[in-house]
Amino acid sequence: MNYDELIRFISYFLDKVFISYAFLLIFSYTALSIVSGIALNYYLKKNSFVDYSVILDSPLAPSVSVLVPAFNEAKTIVDNIESIYTIHYNNFDVIVVNDGSTDSTFEELQKAFKLERVYFAINHEIETKEVRGVYKSNLETYSNLIVVDKENGGKADALNVAINVSDKDLFMAIDADSILEPDAVLKLVKPFLERTDRRVIAAGGVVRIANSCVIENGRITEVSVPKNLLARMQVLEYTRSFLMGRMAWAKLDGLIIISGAMGMFERDVVVQSGGYAHTIGEDMELVVRIRRYMSEQREKYKIEYVPDPLCWTEAPSDVSTFGRQRSRWTRGTIETLTDHSKIFFSPRYGAMGMLGYPFWFLFEWLAPLVEVLGILYAIILYFTGNLSLNFILITFLFVYTFALFFTTWAILYEELTFHRYEKKGDVFRLWIAALLEPFILHPISLFFSIKGNIQYARGNRKWGKMERKGFKHKQRPKSKV
Repeated sequence: MNYDELIRFISYFLDKVFISYAFLLIFSYTALSIVSGIALNYYLKKNSFVDYSVILDSPLAPSVSVLVPAFNEAKTIVDNIESIYTIHYNNFDVIVVNDGSTDSTFEELQKAFKLERVYFAINHEIETKEVRGVYKSNLETYSNLIVVDKENGGKADALNVAINVSDKDLFMAIDADSILEPDAVLKLVKPFLERTDRRVIAAGGVVRIANSCVIENGRITEVSVPKNLLARMQVLEYTRSFLMGRMAWAKLDGLIIISGAMGMFERDVVVQSGGYAHTIGEDMELVVRIRRYMSEQREKYKIEYVPDPLCWTEAPSDVSTFGRQRSRWTRGTIETLTDHSKIFFSPRYGAMGMLGYPFWFLFEWLAPLVEVLGILYAIILYFTGNLSLNFILITFLFVYTFALFFTTWAILYEELTFHRYEKKGDVFRLWIAALLEPFILHPISLFFSIKGNIQYARGNRKWGKMERKGFKHKQRPKSKV
């Protein structure tokens, strides 16, 4: 084979690879959106007859600990705790872990909830950093609030301390910048109570973006589309991911991630699996590991997903913070997938091994790398005269149209189901953001995904600094003198 024949063969091979990958990606996302639509319709019909007050009043309702790891969360921690105390549930406690914060997080907790140090026996089932002290609130409203002050050990270590402190059946882990809906616990507990042939070991729900929403006494009182364009585009991302992607994966039994912003787990299973691992993406890693544990124990189990908007969180509104978040997500994904590579296409792990893991490997980890290689390949073909500008423009138009269609479909799902954006013009603003997203958010995400791959290859396992802006509060009227 001479040089020209080799070049033609390589070009032919790469053409087939990139075209096959693109069509497989489009087919996968289309199939997931259809499965999600069917599952969402079934969920809405099924739950239209549910009376959640039965769970609220039932003595059989499981006990729940709400775990809140906090490191330098002074701007949002009080709002977060107040939102927890708006939930409709009886048998619960709240465990906040101050993970060696260097700002005024602990002072804000002391001031707002009148904390007093207590002697508290901790069950050290999971090894953690040293606990400095345990505190409880003197206020009657917050009598079941426990605050643990400890040495800094990272989010996973803080969660493991909270698990050691908890004595409840289930725990719900949330971020310190999360605002819960009042019925969040009720709706997440429900799958654990339903009689099925498989044991429910975890449940996740939809997380929404709270930027530009108004918070009053721990509640979202006014829902608005973010004014910041970067945050608004992330609303579209979250809608696609939570309402379309994860809903479908739960239905297919291939879900391998529950957002760290909010997830509920069976405590015993997590303890038996070793607790949270000290990784960058501890939320994804935990789900994969407890699923591995159950499969290797040959126990029937399932992970449930609740498509109701149950939690609101603050999204990055500047490129630098957004970039640190996305590069960390990339590194966390790579770390989890490589640590659990045994699962890849293994029938032993069911749909997780045969569907969930391969999808994340091919279309979450590799997709940015393949896209960049595809762009570079197209540039080389163009400048060597093997690709016309018309073909490039037609291909771009096709990809752009598909992306816009998919996002519009996600917005339509939201409007036909939960319809949280009720202000006049909000949906229009979202659709305008959808028109701009492929030109703004996608290139930025692509850049930081590639950066995350490079950082991981260089051994970077650091969490990275996340700066909070804080939530928008309703202005209280000034008293007249």
